[in-house]
Amino acid sequence: MERKDGRRPDQLRWMKATRNYLTNPVSSVLIEFGGTKVVCSISVDPKVPNWMRAQKVSGGWLTCEYGMLPASTRDRMQREASSGKQGGRTVEIQRLIGRSLRSVIDLEKFGQNTIYIDCDVLDADGGTRCAGITGASLALQLAFRNRRLLNMCGGESPMRENIAAVSVGMIDGVPMLDLCYEEDSRAEVDLNVVMTESGKFVEIQGTAERNPFSRAQLDEMLALAESGIRKIFEIQRGIIYGGDRDKTPGGNPPGGDKDKTPSGGHNNVKAELNSLGDAFANLKL
Repeated sequence: MERKDGRRPDQLRWMKATRNYLTNPVSSVLIEFGGTKVVCSISVDPKVPNWMRAQKVSGGWLTCEYGMLPASTRDRMQREASSGKQGGRTVEIQRLIGRSLRSVIDLEKFGQNTIYIDCDVLDADGGTRCAGITGASLALQLAFRNRRLLNMCGGESPMRENIAAVSVGMIDGVPMLDLCYEEDSRAEVDLNVVMTESGKFVEIQGTAERNPFSRAQLDEMLALAESGIRKIFEIQRGIIYGGDRDKTPGGNPPGGDKDKTPSGGHNNVKAELNSLGDAFANLKL
């Protein structure tokens, strides 16, 4: 079936990332999945939470704060600070991002320090939690290439591997990868999948919005999510270590021509993942 942006059902949205987007954090990444834009930044506090000191827990801690700007949605959102408390969705998402990143980091190596991940949504067009996880993984990897932070960890990065996430949905009986807001709002099944680069699942959030789904449909959606996440890992590696500089995006960029998207073979995998690697190729840490 035809998607709004002309993508195939198994195709990721156009992706882009800009590192060092902010001046003050240890590292930061602006990550874009189609119309979704999230700034992920890393800060360090030279202490641990009170509960860790009280329980004499060794090592450090990693936590996340997530928020959406009022103008990130079509109808202005009220700032949660003005209501005096965070909403349940916000708390759930920031906990998801935090535990996802803790699954791939050795906190014992970090000493008595706390890593803060801040994920701030500038534009929301579906998949903000997945963009947050994927962008935070990039920001953390870049942070641990900072000499001062690396020295705090004994000269070795405590991050064992990359992590990424993507959404999948069942729309009119067809499984689709990386849903935009319009697709997500009418999906019969909404699934968010978080995976490590070694192929292990960290979290699977799946809900039938209307009719229950079968085990066969679940397996199909998980396979689709895994294929998309593996493409994201390829781009993450290119960003962190330097890699392919193919400038051709996969989903259609704003104003792009879908007829110019290449098809087939290894080059298509690179094309579907867009120019993330190119965006970072000429930047120095």
